[in-house]
Amino acid sequence: MEFDFDTPIDRHHTDSIKWQKYPQNTIPLWVADMDFKVAPCIQEALNKRINLGTFGYTQAPQDFQEQIAQYLFDQYQWQVDPSWVIILPNVISGLHTATRQLTRPDQSCLVPRPVYQHLRLAVTQAQRELVEMPMVLDNNRLVFPWLALNQHVKNNTKLLHLCNPQNPGGTVFTLQELTTLAEFAIENNMFICSDEIHAGLVLDKTAKHIPIASLNADISQRTVTLMSLNKTFNFPGMGLAWAVAQNPEIRKAMQTDLHATIAEPSLLGYICTRAALQQGEPWRLALLDYLRKNLNTINAFVQKNNQISQTHTQATYLSWLDFSKVHSNDLEGLLLKNGLALSPGSQFGRSDFMRLNFGTSAINLTQALDRLTYVLYA
Repeated sequence: MEFDFDTPIDRHHTDSIKWQKYPQNTIPLWVADMDFKVAPCIQEALNKRINLGTFGYTQAPQDFQEQIAQYLFDQYQWQVDPSWVIILPNVISGLHTATRQLTRPDQSCLVPRPVYQHLRLAVTQAQRELVEMPMVLDNNRLVFPWLALNQHVKNNTKLLHLCNPQNPGGTVFTLQELTTLAEFAIENNMFICSDEIHAGLVLDKTAKHIPIASLNADISQRTVTLMSLNKTFNFPGMGLAWAVAQNPEIRKAMQTDLHATIAEPSLLGYICTRAALQQGEPWRLALLDYLRKNLNTINAFVQKNNQISQTHTQATYLSWLDFSKVHSNDLEGLLLKNGLALSPGSQFGRSDFMRLNFGTSAINLTQALDRLTYVLYA
């Protein structure tokens, strides 16, 4: 079946955060929100439910956890008991809940840098001590400082935040790398909160996503894994995620305030997720092929422009660009002045970088890179 990722969609005047934050002549490649229509199976499921015309209080479908468990086995060969699955409105609420419930106020949390800002915000907003672990480049992959892990652990460190695939660097951690992290957590008696929302977006055909909790029973007992299909299937505005925790005490902790101060997932979030679980795989595979072509376009652009470089993007639709050779006191402002909006690296802990979202039409990406060329050589 053919899927159309090429036709640009006018998202102005749709209350889109991505497209209405900046002036209309700006190409927005910042927030992690793709510009593609959802898979036809999702659209059809939504249409069917909306045409029913009733939108009352809704609970999870009876076999929802079973479907998620089957999906995790099919995709990652991860044996998950359905009772381990906790339904959440989004991954961000899971990050905050894990931080507040798995640590005490006098304990610290270990967070890599650079990383998706909500891993850091979950710690600082919980008023826990934030200990950052600078990541390093290894063959242009952004990885942990394997020989210096223990240098960042304090006596009160209780929780390690992991982002795999890594956002913004795009790294897919290998089995050996995850085993090293797991052993590190066990040796230092830490829990792991693993944000794996981009698991379905592995672009490097030599890489494979491995949930860290799937390694063995010991690490599974101290890990909560946060996942969602919102990013992979492009319905972040619908809102639905899940946590996987084998340890019953972690499961209990992750349900604190659920359906009280933490809202329930939306009715349409269930519809989208179930359709994606059941019928979305052909669309996902086609999406990956399209994203690979867009990434190749960026790779070629970077190779021709020695003022910028990028890390090796193995997954996600996000390119982590190094602008350290571009001398500007306001890089974000300079780009905006020329009609291009990227995510400032300061959000992730590196002000000399910018993050570019290439989950857009090829023509939109080409126009954006033309504007970037002008900025680099004006």
